Amino acid sequence: MAADDVVPSTFRALVETAEKKFARVRDLPAYGGGAPSAHYFHKVFKAYMRLWKYQQENRAKLLDSGLQRWEIGEIASRIGQLYFSQYMRTSEARFLLESYIFYEAILNRKYFDGSGNNRTARFKELRFYARFLMVSLILNRYEMVKLLVERFKALVDDSKVAFPGTNFKEWKLVVNEIVRFTKVDFTSLVVRPLRYCAMFDSYPLSRPYVARFHAKKVLKFQDAVLTSYHKNEVKFAELTLDTFRMLQCLEWEPSGSFYQKTPIEPQENGALADHSLTSGLIDINLAADMMDPDLPSNPKKATLYRPSVAQLIAVIATICEELPPESVILLYVSASGSSGQSSPTQMENSVRSRKSSKPTAHSHTSHEQNRSLHENHISCNGDSNRYFENYLWFGPSRNGVPNNLYPGDLIPFTRRPLFIIIDSDNSHAFKVLQGAERGERCALLLSPLRPSFKNPSTDVIRDGSQFTLFLAAPLQAFCHLVGLKLSENDLDVYDSADEIISTAFSEWEVMLCTTPSLDLVWAQVLSDPLLRRLILRFIFCRAVLTLFCLREENDDYLPVCLPELPDSFSPNSESINPTIRRLANHLKVADCFHLY
Repeated sequence: MAADDVVPSTFRALVETAEKKFARVRDLPAYGGGAPSAHYFHKVFKAYMRLWKYQQENRAKLLDSGLQRWEIGEIASRIGQLYFSQYMRTSEARFLLESYIFYEAILNRKYFDGSGNNRTARFKELRFYARFLMVSLILNRYEMVKLLVERFKALVDDSKVAFPGTNFKEWKLVVNEIVRFTKVDFTSLVVRPLRYCAMFDSYPLSRPYVARFHAKKVLKFQDAVLTSYHKNEVKFAELTLDTFRMLQCLEWEPSGSFYQKTPIEPQENGALADHSLTSGLIDINLAADMMDPDLPSNPKKATLYRPSVAQLIAVIATICEELPPESVILLYVSASGSSGQSSPTQMENSVRSRKSSKPTAHSHTSHEQNRSLHENHISCNGDSNRYFENYLWFGPSRNGVPNNLYPGDLIPFTRRPLFIIIDSDNSHAFKVLQGAERGERCALLLSPLRPSFKNPSTDVIRDGSQFTLFLAAPLQAFCHLVGLKLSENDLDVYDSADEIISTAFSEWEVMLCTTPSLDLVWAQVLSDPLLRRLILRFIFCRAVLTLFCLREENDDYLPVCLPELPDSFSPNSESINPTIRRLANHLKVADCFHLY
């Protein structure tokens, strides 16, 4: 081999090795796996570190041999993709930030510019923009999102002109998705993050009470399963609006000097001078000292995009199997309770076939086996029908099997502590879980069956589920309920309203920590800031919707928690009602509520 051929051939060999390892990691399940998954990721990161370092050291020779700049960008893009997939598996904020740094460097260095009429390079550039948009969305870099959306739209339009024989219809759909996603009102997200932030969510008055609080049993919140399915729901790629909100609601805001990075500057040799406090583009370093010592770890989240019920049950089973002792799993499901397709006769046939079915060794799916076993087990203690009469619909199934999640499907998993949030027009069907547990009593937060709005024309599909919004951004949900739109000129009004809510939450935290009658199901998770915040926001949501006078007098419009909270947290109690009155008066919407 000629000396001139050594560098490019070595480079191609390193690319091939890295690509093989990348494919292996890409095929790993997005949940579970533990140490084996971490081992595979370490190997693929190491392969790309070797590849990146080699191309840096031999950049001139590689360019002379025909290496294109977009090929360098593709390597960096793969590394960014690896970091993002690792974030989705572990929920560690450092991986999300690393991914952003890589993608931002690719954009600033213009690696994909000048690729001309190379169709392969163009498709890689389109994928780069789509992935960078996802990372920027989750990281709440709204200015970057605006910039990327404009460039992405222009790139798709240019691609249709530059490559007339190629179908870019799918990319046009991706553009439409991100435009629709970004049209959702993110005003409150800019004012304050959805993630838990000590500046906003930790209260000096209640902090000593929370620190001293200790229940008979204390559970750690380490794992969550998130999924949603609604027809025509707002989404971008495989992230729906509801799961986007809940995902961030269950994380810590990566704030502070540790996350303030300086710009990445190009050097003359083409390398990147990264002065941030993270590893940057060329030094792939997964050392523990990258972690901000002041931030607790985020709970791991399995975010499932339109899974089948069998897949959802498999994920829950895997997480339950790997769950450490004295830990709790959060299960969040946002879905319709009706398919809109099954006739009464079809439903009767479905129920009849379920009643008559017996578990066999040749069942079509593991879900059918599990469901039969669940029914046999439940029937020992009473009528099993009520556990399998109502359901959540997860969309059309691929094999014709009903894709319905029944309350009874979750009963086997109540051997471990569960914190269940159901956002559905059939959520109250899951009340039957109380008393049916198989070892651990579960906590249930159930949405209203119908949303309430001052403006009846409000598009629920466009704006996401109301109950989820109350849990993720309570003030934004309140404003949405009464049809109030606050502009940048109203920031003082917004801040004062937020202060009213914060003061109330501080007082309610003290009450939660000092109320002897608080059920152990709630007391055992109260020490966790993320779950405690969800409980506080549920109390607020229930009070607001109960006192809202522009709804029908019907419990269908009210959320439910099981087991019940003490009476001191009821909407008309002296501790709760005045907060809603102050907030409504401040925002000049008191006429929308029954207040005294």
